[in-house]
Amino acid sequence: MRSSGTRQAATEARKAQIASAAIAVLAERGYAETTFEAICEHAGLSSKRLITYHFAGKDRLLEAVVQQVVADAAAFMRPALEAATGPRAQLEAFIRSNLAFVAAHPTHVRAVQQIAFNQAPVGGPERDAALARLVALLADGQRTGAFREFDRTVMAAALRASLDTMAERVADGLDPGACADELVELFDRATRAEPRGTP
Repeated sequence: MRSSGTRQAATEARKAQIASAAIAVLAERGYAETTFEAICEHAGLSSKRLITYHFAGKDRLLEAVVQQVVADAAAFMRPALEAATGPRAQLEAFIRSNLAFVAAHPTHVRAVQQIAFNQAPVGGPERDAALARLVALLADGQRTGAFREFDRTVMAAALRASLDTMAERVADGLDPGACADELVELFDRATRAEPRGTP
């Protein structure tokens, strides 16, 4: 008999397999053709009942897709963010690692775009939490004097919107390094504290 921990791990692995298959189908076929049958075919599952056992409906599965994309992005970006020292370096690492993730995982971007185009809102709690973390980074920079005074929520939303706008272009082949260079320069200029005595 399998332990409860083993059963839980097997359940989570199956849910992750289904979410990953849904990401691929969304990116390849689009929202309308992302059916449980298509996901089963891609994942090699014998019956769509293996999906409905874990997800009550398509909406619940799409919520899991967004959560999976957010989790994958966080795991990808974490080493760069942890290696950065100081708020300005952390802001740069946030921008560069975000766009590097997009370049490395274009299907994730296209899947979320398909959900966004056909449903609203997309990933509300996850988006709010991500924005709050960015606001906290900016607040730390202001507290240490690395950043000038500004409305942190406005700045965080502007940066998030810029990254979201460029994500589609990077996923379609735009050089992520060149794009990151421009955004790093733009938001470093927008946030950094000027030396005292600067007119």
